[in-house]
Amino acid sequence: MDLLQMNLNKILGKEAPLAVRMRPRNFDEFIGQEHIIGEGKVLRKAIESDNLQSIILYGPTGCGKTALAQLISNVTSSDFEIINAVMAGIVYI
Repeated sequence: MDLLQMNLNKILGKEAPLAVRMRPRNFDEFIGQEHIIGEGKVLRKAIESDNLQSIILYGPTGCGKTALAQLISNVTSSDFEIINAVMAGIVYI
């Protein structure tokens, strides 16, 4: 990590929105979605063993998609790209 990235991380840590700062960093802090990432579930085993290929998270606002994606990014050594409809310019008709 270079100095620019370190400085950016430092700034984001202090000035990031509350929702970003409060996101769970590990499975112990993650609440809900036990049917998907509960102890012994297939997705959780894949994440913990860093054997996750590719996933698409879909669901209503506030169900934990971004929180889970960030948690996966923290736990694994996978490349991580966030794409959402707003950033991708997708319009629903």
